[in-house]
Amino acid sequence: MGYYISPRFLDKLSIHITKNYLNLPNVKVPLILGIHGRKGEGKTFQCELVFERMGVEVIHISAGELESPDAGDPARLLRLRYREANEVTKVRGKMAVIMINDIDAGAGRVDEYTQYTVNTQLVNATLMNIADNPTNVQLPGSYDDTPLRRIPIIVTGNDFSTLYAPMIRDGRMEKFFWEPDYQDRIGIVSGIFEVDNVAHDEIVRLVEAFPDQAIDFYSALRSRLYDEQVREFIQSVGLERISSRVVNPKDPLPEFHKPNFSLPHLLEVGEQIVREQKRIQELRLSEEYNKSLFVSRKLGDTSPRGELGTGYRAQSAGDADRTRKATQTVPSREFFRSYESTTPNGQGSHPSPSYPTPHSPLPTAPSSYPGQPSSTLLTPSIVAEVNQILNRGHRLGIEYVDDRRFRTGSWKSYGTYEGNGAEAIAALESCLTDHASDFVRLVGINPKDRRRVLETIIHRPNSRTAS
Repeated sequence: MGYYISPRFLDKLSIHITKNYLNLPNVKVPLILGIHGRKGEGKTFQCELVFERMGVEVIHISAGELESPDAGDPARLLRLRYREANEVTKVRGKMAVIMINDIDAGAGRVDEYTQYTVNTQLVNATLMNIADNPTNVQLPGSYDDTPLRRIPIIVTGNDFSTLYAPMIRDGRMEKFFWEPDYQDRIGIVSGIFEVDNVAHDEIVRLVEAFPDQAIDFYSALRSRLYDEQVREFIQSVGLERISSRVVNPKDPLPEFHKPNFSLPHLLEVGEQIVREQKRIQELRLSEEYNKSLFVSRKLGDTSPRGELGTGYRAQSAGDADRTRKATQTVPSREFFRSYESTTPNGQGSHPSPSYPTPHSPLPTAPSSYPGQPSSTLLTPSIVAEVNQILNRGHRLGIEYVDDRRFRTGSWKSYGTYEGNGAEAIAALESCLTDHASDFVRLVGINPKDRRRVLETIIHRPNSRTAS
């Protein structure tokens, strides 16, 4: 099977690896390459294809190995694997790289409730030290003054904003945002179905039928096509005997013939997978089963749709009544946002205002449009910003930081809100009350790629709320 390698991906990865093995005059080359992007877009698989094509030896580290019951073990493991990769280059005479998958899952901090352990701190410190001194990496309790060869480190993840900021600075890590374009998606999906002889024009129509799906969706779609044959095999053998028939067979296992790969059948199975995706978000059982958790962490509304939630604290009985009325006027969003393009936030008949770039302020607007929630405690411009962020289908994040940490940019998350403007405004009022002596800012987040499209400070210590 000839899998497709994106030219952009191949170019970025091959240059980074090769550049770390060259002696460029008076050039400081970042040791780490961070590949980030949406989940399921084939970051790791594309890396494996490039490594195989270049003949590179890979030393793997998983995100789960970045934590341990014993303090210092993950940091020691990083140094051990780095020196192991050096031995590989000496013994086998090949390039070697270290590959850390999903680093944001092991060393990232999603919000203030993510546990930050000693090992997380040591992993960050060790990676920074290796990036700064790649030829002098020592194991604890020993010292070898023989210089080592630089070993490039490749890390993948979804959201690098959760990582320790000094570790991902440009001098240590080169960032590459991987988002397959139209031609990449056609090429990758064609490789998935190459052995099945699916026509190129049918591949194009399949990709265009599910434009918002990640690459792994099409792999799951191909796997689902074999379910019918597996079901028939189980029924022919019997549930009671299927274990011995498969695990320790006396007779060879049956050969499965090629399933129906026609375009209508592919579209039908694809729609089934999309419906399952939607059900996960529409049910939201975690909110029902963990009400106290959602309330205490201000993670969102845990009440039934259309009712006043308890995911925020009202300022007074009058505020609660006002918020309840506003909530009832805003239709709830019962669609899986991760798999849609754009959907208005209850404003089907009102055109959305133009959305600014991350470096330009939001335009001044009325405090609310008809049918949108408003506030008596916030200035009209802030309410307008909240409504405009949500109207564009983005998530609203509320963050705060004290004066000392403001200088280092160590913001903490107060909560993220999506769709429900009344809930977001009530949470913002609560945050300003709880953190009157801190900086408070609003963050607009694109739910598709989790990219921040807006950051604006609305409150500064010992001052009125910014207008």
